Amino acid sequence: MSDRDVSRRSFVQAGMLGAGGLGLNELLKLRAQASRPQDRKTSVILFWLSGGPGHMETWDPKPDAPSEVRGPFGAIPTNVAGVQFGELMPELSKRMDKLAILRSVNHGSGDHTKSNHWMLTGFEGPAFNAPDFREQRRPSMGSAVAAVAGANQPGMPAYVGVPHLRGGTDNFFHYSAYLGGGLNPFVVNSDPASENYAVRNVSLAAGLTGDRLGDRIGLLNSMDKLKRDHESKMKDLDQHHQKAFELLTSSRVREAFDINAEKTATRQSYGMHTFGQSALVARRLIERGVTFVTVNCVPWDHHGSSNRYQTEEGSNLLIPPLDTAISGLMDDLENRGLYEDTMVIAMGEFGRTPRMNKYAGRDHWGRTFSVLVGCGGMNMGQVIGRSNSHGADVASRPISPEDVTATVYHHLGIDGENTTFDDLLGRPIPLIAEGKPIRELFA
Repeated sequence: MSDRDVSRRSFVQAGMLGAGGLGLNELLKLRAQASRPQDRKTSVILFWLSGGPGHMETWDPKPDAPSEVRGPFGAIPTNVAGVQFGELMPELSKRMDKLAILRSVNHGSGDHTKSNHWMLTGFEGPAFNAPDFREQRRPSMGSAVAAVAGANQPGMPAYVGVPHLRGGTDNFFHYSAYLGGGLNPFVVNSDPASENYAVRNVSLAAGLTGDRLGDRIGLLNSMDKLKRDHESKMKDLDQHHQKAFELLTSSRVREAFDINAEKTATRQSYGMHTFGQSALVARRLIERGVTFVTVNCVPWDHHGSSNRYQTEEGSNLLIPPLDTAISGLMDDLENRGLYEDTMVIAMGEFGRTPRMNKYAGRDHWGRTFSVLVGCGGMNMGQVIGRSNSHGADVASRPISPEDVTATVYHHLGIDGENTTFDDLLGRPIPLIAEGKPIRELFA
């Protein structure tokens, strides 16, 4: 069974079955080495825009460029002088003073597979036409955080994906790589905007009581006894199983996913659509102790050919709900005193070509693109880096994917350069090799 197959199961199942990867000893050792501050419970909500959003349609419009570069939309002012957003983002434009926009992120690749891996892990991935194109080379940010820092609240999963981690283009690399299936995300696999929204694997199956589940765990432990007697690392699996049992039977975990407990006005402020309601679930989760949540927003591959949306069609479909979802989340986090310690980040694997193609779309572009960051504990109200007049290349302050990843780890109190994992060959691999936290956010 592959890591990706395991990821389709819940955190609970992976834990109960001991699905490969680090044992509890190794996890506790990593977390001790990470020296994450315990007095500050920081968290991350990643809006993952798989397929690659157009930077000209979102956070780096070019209203003075020729029409074939400017595209079908205009620009609107934000509440920070001199900063403009695409016209489909009126709500975020009102909140620019609480955001930072990175306009010079780059890696140079237009390959979905390679770039998806790059932005989710900080490291270049396999090419689409490579034999190993689905093989994840490094742990995703969420899985690394789960290993090093764990959850902010005992009994909660550390890393969750909502509503699912499917769709988009080459959306393969949200998982744990050589850390093993136990550090893959808990995936909701249900749309919170749907009438039949239900989170599986956080309640007992019909007819399975706590006592019966306890009997099954006892049987499992008995069957494993000989192996535990001969392998020292298995001695801690009793605690590992117990943690999984607690998660499965925890009313606190079930309650965290229950958006029906929210007031109607709160739900509506996020937008009554998949992006918005998934963002609301993310807020409920980090409020209750989950450390890293990925809100999977798809599909953004708007090149007009190969059955993909044209730029105008796709932008009208996806940008307004994203605008509402992030804005509603920011307001709610701020009202609840959570924005100071919660990093909100929105990004895809790359941007789109500066020139529209013959299909009224934009093709893949990795030479410069934009990433949104929001956090009350960082320096907001600024644009960091600049693309040139046509949004084609970095004009100043280049930012690498690994810089973005280092910034996420820094916010969470993780020293990425001095935290290592052993890969499948036993080689120590650092979380961060060359990237640096974006200094302008923390100065």
